[in-house]
Formats: sequence, structure tokens, C-alpha cells
Amino acid sequence: MKISKISVYQVDLPLHEGSYKWSGGKSVSVFDSTVVRIDTDEGVVGYGEVCPLGPFYLPAYATGCRAGLKELAPHLIGVDPLQLDKLNRWMDTVLKGHPYVKSGIDMACWDILGQVSGQPVCTLLGGRYGDDFGLYRAISQEAPEAMAGRVAGYRDEGYRRFQLKVGGDPNVDIARIHAVAAELQPGDKLVADANTGWLMHEALRVVRAVRDVDVYIEQPCLSYEECLSIRRATDHPFVLDEVIDGIDMVLRGRADLAMDVVNIKISKFGGLSKARQARDLCVALGIGMTIEDSWGGDITTAAIAHLAHSTPTEFLFTATDFNSYVTVSTAAGAPQRVNGRMAASTAPGLGIQPRLDVLGAPLLVIA
Repeated sequence: MKISKISVYQVDLPLHEGSYKWSGGKSVSVFDSTVVRIDTDEGVVGYGEVCPLGPFYLPAYATGCRAGLKELAPHLIGVDPLQLDKLNRWMDTVLKGHPYVKSGIDMACWDILGQVSGQPVCTLLGGRYGDDFGLYRAISQEAPEAMAGRVAGYRDEGYRRFQLKVGGDPNVDIARIHAVAAELQPGDKLVADANTGWLMHEALRVVRAVRDVDVYIEQPCLSYEECLSIRRATDHPFVLDEVIDGIDMVLRGRADLAMDVVNIKISKFGGLSKARQARDLCVALGIGMTIEDSWGGDITTAAIAHLAHSTPTEFLFTATDFNSYVTVSTAAGAPQRVNGRMAASTAPGLGIQPRLDVLGAPLLVIA
């Protein structure tokens, strides 16, 4: 089998709640998502998706993804999409760096491999653990009382894990953590995610002020070294996210005992193939994981579900359901949240059927 054509689409994903806000005054109201379609000479078609959170979050942005695909795609015509490790080595040869550009390609090839083998991607990634898995709900940054007020509604939707967006004024963030923690019930988990927003002295103030709160501290500062200094100053469970961008950082973090949980974002690693490598390494090293991506719609959510559902339950801290946040559906058959939980499709491949009327005409076709 050979790749015969690569098509690239752009789709806007508005948010149900109007906007999503996090540290440093950053906010997004409409996400710019890129969908990749791969056609093969045997008629099998696969889809992938890449949706950066914006150029002010990670070194990735939507138009950059599409520019990268324009450069990368011509080198992939005639390549076997079923030989995924070989394909990824070739992508790394013809385009140095820019892993997020490659993520949609890799994801689409997993979709093709699943269809050809008659297996859901979940099975190919290692097997299905349990009937479903738990999700977290991000609480967009607002005043402390407003954020606390959202907990009951999200719990009614079944969520039991809450990711509180902090990383602003330490005094306000301390109030945010206390206010939301007061709304928790037995079995709930709270994560205070600063998204790199605090300086070290600010992070130290916060962790000391919430010493009595059962809360996870996530990515308090910009650099790994700064986060490590805070880790060593607190006994709160600790999560690293933005700095975990490859196998080497997982190994470094484990050697330094820098974290208890890591966030594995599929596009940050370059696709399902390398995210699976990181997932399997974390299982071997005894590290909990949040399985997710930067953002996305139905196709990204399907990929997250397959990777999360094939992760041993005791190592899966939580995962996310991006298609619950947005107002536009890009694919039928995508997994849906049910009482705060989700399950990967049992259909071959990713199990999705893109809505071509929503995707519209491709911006780029390489054949």
C-alpha cells in the first residue's frame, strides 16, 4: 500500500462557553483546527487532526502546521502508511523538528492501519482496559467565586476531576484554590494548573498557602528547573505538562523525581506513535499520566480515547473530551462523554466518519 494523496482542511471550532482563559491573560474563543486526509492507492482513507492552543501557549500554531504540511507532504507520496515506525523516521529525516506538523499524518496512518487490519486503534496500541475511563473538566480562569460556582454544574455532567486554571496573581490564585476545594466531594480530585504562569517566589507562596488543601500542583513555572525547585519545596502531588515534550524529558523527570504525573499531548510528541512510546515508558517507570492533546474536535478526541483506553487503568490519571467543549462536530462516530467518562470506538481504525460538508474544500492537496 502507498500514500497517493494528502489533503489538508481548516475548520473553526467555537466554544460552548464563549471563551477559554488561562494564565497570563491568554484566551481563545474559536480554535483553528487542521484536519489531514490521507488517500492510498488501495482506496483506504485515513484522517488525523492537529489543533494548537495558539502561538502563545506552545511553539506550535495553526498556520504553521499547514505551512509545515505543505513542505512535508510531497515527501510522503508513495510511502507505505502501514509501516509507522519507518514512516516516522522518514518524516524526521525530511523535516527536522516541528513534531506537531507530523502528528496529523501519523494519526491518519494509524486510522488506515486499523481499517486494513480490521481492528480499532485502541487494540493496536496495546489493548482495551475496562469499559471506559474518567475525564477531567478544565475550569476556565475567572474570579474565585465564579470558578467555584461551576463545579456543581460540571459534576452534574459526571466529571469528578477538575483542572483549575490558575497562574495569575498569587493572592487571587490562593483564593481560587480554596474556593473550589470547598466545593469538592469525596472522590473528587483537584488540579491547580498554572500553565507556567508563576515565578518561583509566587509559586512558593501559593503552595505554602494551600498546604492544607488536597490539590495537585501542575506546571507552576516556565522551565523544568524552576518547576523542580517548587517540587522539592512542597509535598503536594506534582504534575508536569509543558516541559514534557519527548522521551528524554520523561527520563530526566523520573531520574530527578520531578513529578508524580505527566501530561502526554499527542501532537506535542508528534503523533500517536511517539505518544505511545512515552506512554509505555511511563508505565514501565511507574508514572501516572493524563492523556490528551493541545486541543481539537471529534478526530483528536477519538485519537485521545484510543490512547487513553489502551493505557493500564492504574496509570491513567485522567483524559479529556475536547469535542464536549466545542460547538462544531467534524466527524460522526466520535466518542461522546457519558456521565463524565468516555470509551474508545470498537470500529476499525479511529472509528470516525468525517463530515465533509463541515470540512469544506481542502486548502492544500498534494498528490
